[in-house]
Formats: sequence, C-alpha cells, structure tokens
Amino acid sequence: MSLQTSIEEKLIAALSPAYLDVSNESGSHNVPPGSETHFKVVLVADAFAGERLIARHRRINGLLAEELAGGVHALALHTYTPNEWESRFGEVPESPACLGGGGRG
Repeated sequence: MSLQTSIEEKLIAALSPAYLDVSNESGSHNVPPGSETHFKVVLVADAFAGERLIARHRRINGLLAEELAGGVHALALHTYTPNEWESRFGEVPESPACLGGGGRG
C-alpha cells in the first residue's frame, strides 16, 4: 500500500472527514521520481470543533506517527471545521516552492 493511501485510510477511519484531500507534493521537491516524501493534507471535520490549531496538528501527527517515522519527510496540514471551511470558500494556501537541500530551486 502506498504512503498516500495509508494516510488517507487512517484519517478517514479516525476523523470521518466531511472533506479530505491528500496530495503527494514530492514531485515538486528534490527527490527521486515516484517518491512519497512530501504531502499536503486538507482535512475538514466536525472533530476539530473547539480544538486549537496545535491540537488538531498534534492529533494528526499522532495518527500518522508511523508514516512520519518512516518515509514522510514533510507534512503540510490545513485543518478546518465545516464552518471554517465554508467561510474560506474551500480555498487553501498554496505550498511554498521547494528550495532543495542546499537552497536550490
């Protein structure tokens, strides 16, 4: 099973998201083709109601501890309640450009 599928399955099982998008952004980084090292997660769930941003991120990091200890190098998290998501009109910040290991583009 791919890392992306593992991430998706764990988040769905634990948080029953109203919306989930797991994007493999590894191709935008200085890694070999086909890598699964850099991910962006957009997750909308009622489970986040009343939780501060840091608590949401800690929860997800805990759920994905195995992946983070293995091949995942970077995990960008965008976590929202349904009301927060609606007020953003479904827009998510773009990931920054990769500078590479030595500041290379």
